[in-house]
Amino acid sequence: MDDMAEPQVNPYLRNAVLTASPEQLHLMLYDGAIRFTTQARDAIVQKQIEQAYNLITRTQRIINEMQSGLRHEVAPELCAQLAGLYGFVFGKLVDANINHDVQALDDALKVLKLQRETWVLVVEKVQQARAEGHQSSGPASTPTSTAPSISSSLCIEG
Repeated sequence: MDDMAEPQVNPYLRNAVLTASPEQLHLMLYDGAIRFTTQARDAIVQKQIEQAYNLITRTQRIINEMQSGLRHEVAPELCAQLAGLYGFVFGKLVDANINHDVQALDDALKVLKLQRETWVLVVEKVQQARAEGHQSSGPASTPTSTAPSISSSLCIEG
């Protein structure tokens, strides 16, 4: 048996992930990244360095997942901008992990929270477009999502 303990699976979260749209899954990633970064910040303040390390590492995995899900062939300029933001956040997470730097986590959190707010607006627009598409000509006109795919191995619980 593996030495690493399997995380407890929350059946409600599992169901939410399995039934969510790609846009909603991306929003869940932002939520997880913000939650883990906030928890890591608290752990650094409390001098719980190992816990902070583990939480920052979880956030880094989420950022890597978001980065790898960018579809440059669909929207090259937007993806380049997002890649730059994800790179900035990842760099701040590395700084925070190495130097136990609360300010670096605060900088990462500012970007993550702003991106989450922006993503909520995107999700609302996509849902509105889908609803209008269903009303006018049925499911055939539903817009195709450009949201990144989500790896099933990524745990967003915490």
